[in-house]
Amino acid sequence: MRALRRSLAEIFRYPTAVVGLVMIALLVALSIYTMITIPYDEAITIWRGSEDTTYRNPRNAPPAWTNVFSEVKKPASMAISTADEDDERLQVTLGTSKEGNPDNTYLFTFDYNYDLFPQELAVYFTSTYQAKNPFVSMMWYRPDGSEVRISDFGIAQKYTYRFSQDDKLQRRMKGMDITKGLFADPESDPENPTVLKGTYVLELKTLAFEPDTEVVSELVMHGLVHGWAGTDNMRRDISLALLWGTPIALMFGLVAAVGTSVLTMVIAAVGVWYGGIIDALIQRITEINLILPFLSILIMIGTFYSKSIWTILGATIALSIFTGGIKTFRAIFMQVKESTYIEAAQTYGAKDLRIIFLYLIPRVIPMLIPGLVLSVPAFVFLEASLAVLGLGDPTLPTWGKLINDAGRAALYNGYYYWILEPAILLMITGIAFAMLGFSLDKIFNPRLRGE
Repeated sequence: MRALRRSLAEIFRYPTAVVGLVMIALLVALSIYTMITIPYDEAITIWRGSEDTTYRNPRNAPPAWTNVFSEVKKPASMAISTADEDDERLQVTLGTSKEGNPDNTYLFTFDYNYDLFPQELAVYFTSTYQAKNPFVSMMWYRPDGSEVRISDFGIAQKYTYRFSQDDKLQRRMKGMDITKGLFADPESDPENPTVLKGTYVLELKTLAFEPDTEVVSELVMHGLVHGWAGTDNMRRDISLALLWGTPIALMFGLVAAVGTSVLTMVIAAVGVWYGGIIDALIQRITEINLILPFLSILIMIGTFYSKSIWTILGATIALSIFTGGIKTFRAIFMQVKESTYIEAAQTYGAKDLRIIFLYLIPRVIPMLIPGLVLSVPAFVFLEASLAVLGLGDPTLPTWGKLINDAGRAALYNGYYYWILEPAILLMITGIAFAMLGFSLDKIFNPRLRGE
């Protein structure tokens, strides 16, 4: 064990090992942060993409930071709610009608200094009343002083007004796309309009017919960029899958690598020590398993039995135990078994399990560690590959699931960020463990140091 500690202390002599450790530490820290700030149940609810959780997000919007590298500034998403009284973009005038019912006016004010038009505008209403639903009137004021009457209508307890779906407003726009018509410079070419930059105001008046009526409204503008990771075709924020994909990938890779490596080593040690039929049985199982199509079996399990990540993880470990590692460890244990200290332990009456776990296995652990570290990214890539094939756990937001969804909806539409972001994280994970693993291989195998 002292030799093992001395060898591990040499890690800091290798810059690649230090860099790999730092990268792994950052991935672990990101995993811990994700699990604390976004609990599992909340993450699953958000990722299922219900209207209540994604209505503020635009569809297929690249990350907001892409504006930094573009001369054409794309609009970012925006939301202003009457429930947020501290929002400086909101002005509220409370009043009462002649009958004593609420008659309120709300001004949603925002600056629009982008070069392109937004995806869509919508106002979401939530109201409470007994019998008579409230009435809403909306006006649109532009930076040049012109105004557009949007619409007048009654609202239900849950109601969404989408500007682009108003046929009357469409006729007032004289055939121009509604979103473009609201933001277009009147002096620009109607066939190729440009944005009129400046301050816009949406005036929203609510008239109630019952004294206890309450109306909460929220103006949502769906932009062309959103957040630091962008969105998918279901309005889901991709950052959630990137964040939660990190602990899932590390968990799968580490558990599979540790479970496979440790069990392989223990089984090989047991076979060598007991020999005879036990060793022969282990070798026959290994030889049969070596010719089985590993990936095909996992695909069959995911297709016909279960796509649960725990089922796939268990099957992966079970199929990875009896591999070539059994024969490699067997050859090493055969040499260790003939050592004089093993004979001395037998002479003093040490039991079989004590010899296996305290004398045989500790001698091989230094050789196990580099291989264990190097096998982690292989299992991470395996989980992502199964997800890309459509065999990932459907309830989990993972890197592979992102790539699988992108393959169907993004590749032919130019949404490359959707694929590149999880792919880059997969590469970073692989590089981090590879840098550490190769350095450990040099530390525990001195013959490699001069190469």
